[in-house]
Amino acid sequence: MNTTAVKILVVDDEPPIRKLLRVGLGAQGYVVNEAQNAAAAQASVDEDRPDLVVLDLGLPDKSGQDLLMEWREDGMQIPVVILSSRTDEAGIVKALESGADDYITKPFGVNELAARIRVALRHRLQQQGEKAIFQTGGLSIDLVKRIVRVDGSEIKLSPKEYDILRVLAQHAGKVLTHQFLLKQIWGPAADVQYLRVYVRQLRQKIEHIPDQPHYITTETGVGYRLREPE
Repeated sequence: MNTTAVKILVVDDEPPIRKLLRVGLGAQGYVVNEAQNAAAAQASVDEDRPDLVVLDLGLPDKSGQDLLMEWREDGMQIPVVILSSRTDEAGIVKALESGADDYITKPFGVNELAARIRVALRHRLQQQGEKAIFQTGGLSIDLVKRIVRVDGSEIKLSPKEYDILRVLAQHAGKVLTHQFLLKQIWGPAADVQYLRVYVRQLRQKIEHIPDQPHYITTETGVGYRLREPE
């Protein structure tokens, strides 16, 4: 993706983090603006309209969670990547269900964050239209004919297995929470164990080594992510 003139707003109250991202993302061609709290972030969003926001959940004047919810309730569709501590699984899940596009836990590498940023930006563009054929590596999904192939060979899936794969493909590269997938496939009252069973069955059919999945990866305590197209 061409990063020319792509504006990133980094919202974090820690100066070392802001400097790390200003230098690291700037070196990759992004224009980086900074905000040290929620008030400054809101002012920057109103004035500069960034293309993406990197948002820390632990801000001094208002939680990043509340700020994100306000943005989404106001109809702001700018992609948001959350910064969070590794132990805050509940906060991560809540942020994703409130409209965050992805997350990364501290400590992290700039290259890893940049990859999440590219996926979030690409996903927003892809939402304008769904391609008939999805492909990542040797996995191919015909979303019109409902045909799945791995390395050219057709794979027979149950209706529920296909539905899970289809939803993951529509959001490829983005982590989808357990609750999001359950609502999409079974409805809001479904048990997460249903999802785990079907994902395990799906991996048995599409992965070369099901216990070391290449296509459908687990985000521990959060959900699943389908490998994005090359």
